[in-house]
Amino acid sequence: MDVLIQSEVFDAGAELNRFSQRAAHSGAGAVVSFSGLVRDLADNPLSHMEIEHYPGMTERAIEAIRAEAITRWSLSGALVIHRHGRLAAGDPIMMVATAAPHRVDAFAAAEFLMDYLKSRAPFWKKEVTAQGASWVDSKAEDEAALDRWD
Repeated sequence: MDVLIQSEVFDAGAELNRFSQRAAHSGAGAVVSFSGLVRDLADNPLSHMEIEHYPGMTERAIEAIRAEAITRWSLSGALVIHRHGRLAAGDPIMMVATAAPHRVDAFAAAEFLMDYLKSRAPFWKKEVTAQGASWVDSKAEDEAALDRWD
């Protein structure tokens, strides 16, 4: 399964090793990965973040964008892991890995998937601090990043 939506923590190194071993058998010459961590808030320390999603809908939406990346860049494979539930600052939140015959395609596809996850994937994120809780709004720069993929 190459789209994993889970509450459990994942080991990015182990996931990358498994993915790379499969990619090597499929003719890939490049593997690119990115792991995202829950970022603490500089001006208002994060107690934790709560991430919600609709099971089934979220997986289908991410699988569709993963399939688009595979086709668009002729990937040998693509992996997306995203967590939900309660996460603390520094916890791993997501991981993307792409495999392609050439590095340029692997990098581009990974960036495409990360931009999508940041702006369009159906997750709802709430930051909880000592001052209270607030839902995370999309940022203009994240939305603008999607324009390059049109």
